Amino acid sequence: MIAAERGAGKNTLDAYARDLADVSDRLAAVGRSVLDARTEDLRAYLAGLTARGFKATSVARKLSAVRQLCRFLYAEGHRKDDPAAMIEGPRRGRALPKILSVAEVDRLIETARALAARIEQSEGERLRALRMICLLEVLYATGLRVSELIALPAAAARRDERMLVVRGKGSKERMVILNGAARDAMKDWLGALAAAGRFEGSRWLFPSFSETGHLTRQHAARELKDLAIAAGLRPDKVSPHVLRHAFASHLLQNGADLRSVQMLLGHADISTTQIYTHVLEERLKSLVRDLHPLADEG
Repeated sequence: MIAAERGAGKNTLDAYARDLADVSDRLAAVGRSVLDARTEDLRAYLAGLTARGFKATSVARKLSAVRQLCRFLYAEGHRKDDPAAMIEGPRRGRALPKILSVAEVDRLIETARALAARIEQSEGERLRALRMICLLEVLYATGLRVSELIALPAAAARRDERMLVVRGKGSKERMVILNGAARDAMKDWLGALAAAGRFEGSRWLFPSFSETGHLTRQHAARELKDLAIAAGLRPDKVSPHVLRHAFASHLLQNGADLRSVQMLLGHADISTTQIYTHVLEERLKSLVRDLHPLADEG
């Protein structure tokens, strides 16, 4: 249902499969299944998650999967009741996103460029450095999800256009803007790849020998953390998603409105984008402090 009717992507489907397999296994251990589980069985399962060390965010995600399955079973007539309907999720504060400063993003890009310019290095090392420059420039220019980034077609670099059509969550398409640095980085990367005779005829911008034919999310994240170390930044502070946060936060700091950022990020609901309102609040405070004629009084 979530694949056919909601257009959920592979990563979402895999996450639901893992969560529902976990609850099914735990229910089976007490002689129950999703077809006859009671509300108290599900509450016991959720309590067990906390005892197993799951964070509130993970418990909430698993509860969401259980709720949707129970709602589906009830709607399709496989159950006469919905045992998850009255279960409340764990209370959790919404954590502020990790943010990199503009200077820190610049340091990452400068470090990647310095690594690519080293004279004493193998062809493979230079290609990895050029790929990282391309990943960084495109990610910071567009705010793409890492899953969207690694699945970009090679054709995206062969068109000299400032706009790029991206297929995101739920197979929804949106337009993102490419700056000159991102376009140049893509061309340099594919040019170096062609000169080396690597992955000829590949349809992907970031080809690899993986099952999908393109770079994996995990590999991209590992290489970014290695770059963070080389740049003198804490590796736990740097990830593809943190760069997506940086893209959104830096836009808002420089005057973009929340609705525009929502569209660029591909958020279906603006409530998701509102996690960045702390950036807007700081900017408004600065405006009042710097521009209001009575700001210095009192």
